[in-house]
Amino acid sequence: MGRIQTGYVYEASGALYIRYWTTEIVDGKPQRVQRSEYLCDVDERRYISRVKKKGEIRLVLSSGAKLARNEFMQRINSQNATRRPGQDMPIVAFWETRFLPYCKEIVALTGEPRRKPSTISGYEQIWNQHLKHHFGETTLQEYEPSMGMEFLQSLTATQNKTTLKHIKALGSSVFKRAVIERRIKMNPWHEVEIPDDAIEPEPTEHYTLEEAEDLISALKEHVDCQLILALSCFLGLRPGEIAALKWEDIDGDWIHIRRSVVNGEIGTPKTIESTAPIPIIDQVRVPLELWRQKSGKSSGWVFESRNATPIDLHNLIARVIRPHVEGPAFKRNRKSMRCVRCGTVPEASGVRWKELYAGRRGAVTAVIEANNGNLAMGQALLRHKSQVTTATFYKKQITPRAFKEGMKLLQAAANRGDK
Repeated sequence: MGRIQTGYVYEASGALYIRYWTTEIVDGKPQRVQRSEYLCDVDERRYISRVKKKGEIRLVLSSGAKLARNEFMQRINSQNATRRPGQDMPIVAFWETRFLPYCKEIVALTGEPRRKPSTISGYEQIWNQHLKHHFGETTLQEYEPSMGMEFLQSLTATQNKTTLKHIKALGSSVFKRAVIERRIKMNPWHEVEIPDDAIEPEPTEHYTLEEAEDLISALKEHVDCQLILALSCFLGLRPGEIAALKWEDIDGDWIHIRRSVVNGEIGTPKTIESTAPIPIIDQVRVPLELWRQKSGKSSGWVFESRNATPIDLHNLIARVIRPHVEGPAFKRNRKSMRCVRCGTVPEASGVRWKELYAGRRGAVTAVIEANNGNLAMGQALLRHKSQVTTATFYKKQITPRAFKEGMKLLQAAANRGDK
């Protein structure tokens, strides 16, 4: 429970001022600091006299000055009235002992944690990089909305709007849990807004169909890598879904998405809608059958590590895929990186590496473009709950060729109307 302060009144320049303690953001971190504010003029609330006590001159306040002091400090202490004795605790401690264990708790009804491993991983990254230092030793009941607003404002020079939204979402979730546990009455982050001058993020990138074909051609000596790129660039699978594929998931003309792996932990896909079949097209079927023959397997993980676990895609990309995509330009420790499998520094493919998720964005852009702007096709491919997600975050600008073809259709329609 917060301290109830009476304040210290002193005279300066013919006026009364009051000194008190408060919590403010200093260098992005809440700290307890001392502040002084104007209370009233001496003539407005006359004090009685100055007295010398124990060698010190002290100010004796009149009833009017005392009333002014009490009214001011009542506002400062008002937040204490809603605090629950015995329920307050440092926010950092609440995260470690209450919030994070709650997110990881296995729900008996489903046998799954309350939050996906990928979600928890994202939470921990945001917490360690931003919120842990910000909250410092501040308790749940000491935290004020203004602290959150000042904190986000302090980040606008180094973080874009998307990152600020992620930070706000996690901060709000932590306090929401504290409200549910009745440790605080109101969520202070409900009042926290994203600063108006927050910088918009750079547009996310995608691979065109031509770039996807060039990528796959560059990996002709590594058919499993060709299949990984094809699953991303043509079927729009997430990296975790690719790594978690089993041969049993492939049934004739369909690939059934049934699980995902994040940081080595195998779980269900990101959403309920993500658990769905996707039709196989020739650009995937060819490397799929070649890899089936080469691996000699018909069950178990499609991409298996030496330990009989799902492959670590980050490692495979760094050691095999990127050397073949970027050629001599791909360097680590200032040296050109050889492919660990073939031991060579391959020729550059001519395509810039944009990360595996760029394949997912490219796939949905291509399928919508190929179906005359049908967003439902893109939604089905990416298995989104809403077309808004597909259109807002994944669909990219159409190619100049498709734009030109669309204008020809407009021209033809207009010419028909002239007849």
